[in-house]
Amino acid sequence: MVDLNLHMQEYKTTGQQQAEPTPVTAPRFDPRRIYTILVLAPLVYAVIRYLPPLAFSGVVVLAGALALFEFYRICFSGRNQFWLMGIGLTGFAALIFETHQLDLIGPTLLAILMCIISVPLFSRSPLEESLKDGAMTLFGVLYLGLTLGMLSMTRLLPQGEWLIFFLLLVTWASDTGAYYIGTLCGRHRLAPRISPKKTVEGLVGGLIGAIIVAYIARWWFLPELSGLDCLVLAILLTIAGLWGDLTESAMKRSVGMKDSGGILPGHGGMLDRLDSLLFAAPAFYYYVTLASRLRVTE
Repeated sequence: MVDLNLHMQEYKTTGQQQAEPTPVTAPRFDPRRIYTILVLAPLVYAVIRYLPPLAFSGVVVLAGALALFEFYRICFSGRNQFWLMGIGLTGFAALIFETHQLDLIGPTLLAILMCIISVPLFSRSPLEESLKDGAMTLFGVLYLGLTLGMLSMTRLLPQGEWLIFFLLLVTWASDTGAYYIGTLCGRHRLAPRISPKKTVEGLVGGLIGAIIVAYIARWWFLPELSGLDCLVLAILLTIAGLWGDLTESAMKRSVGMKDSGGILPGHGGMLDRLDSLLFAAPAFYYYVTLASRLRVTE
C-alpha cells in the first residue's frame, strides 16, 4: 500500500512538472556583435551618405554575393557546382546593377534561365541531380537578387539615402531589441520547430525598439514621414524582418546547419545578417512608393 501511494505521488509530481511551461534558455551575450557593428557601421554610412547610388549597389552586390555563396553551400551540401554557382553569382550581380536600368531585367533573367538549364548538357552529374541543382541555383538568384535589388531601387528614389538610413536603422533596432530582450527575458517560444531561441518577449522587444527608432529617425532626418507612417513602418518592418529570419532559419534547419557561415564575428554568416532585410526591403519600398504620403515619385 505504501509503495502504491509513493508511485501515485511520483506520477502526480511528474504530471505537474510536465504541465509547467518550459522556459527558454537565454543565449549568452556575445560582445563580438558590438565590435562588428562598430567596424562596419561607419563604412556603410560613408557609402550611403557620400557616394553615388551605383557605389551603394556595388556594396549590395558584394554583401549579397557572399550571402548567395553561403546559400549555395547550404543547398549543395558541400558538393562542387562551380558552373552553376558562377552563373548564379553573375546573374545576381547583373540583377542588382540593372535596377539602374529596369528595362534590362527581363532579358537578364531570360539569359540566366537559359544558361542554367544548359548546364546538364555539359555536366557528368545524373540528370535528376542536375535539374534539382539548376532549380536551386535559379531560386538563389531570385531569392537574393529580387529582394536585395529593392535596396538599390530605394537608394535611387528622391531622398533615397535618408530612406535607406531609415530602413537600416529601424530593421537593426528591431533585430537588436528582439535579441537583447529575448536574451534577458525570453521564456515563451515563438517558433520552436524552426528557431528555438525566438521568443514572444523578443518579438515585443523588437517592436518597441523599431517604434522608438522610427520616431527618432523622423525627428532627426526624415520629417516628411508622418507619425502614422512611422508606426506602420515599424510594425511592418518588424514583422517582415522576422518572417525573413524564420524562412532562412527553416532552410538552415532542413540541412542541420546552425549558421550560414562565420564571416561576421558574433553574427554568423552574411546570409544570417541580411535575412531580415530580404523581406523588409521590399515591404519598405512598396509602402513608401505606393502607400505613404511621402512624395517620392516625380
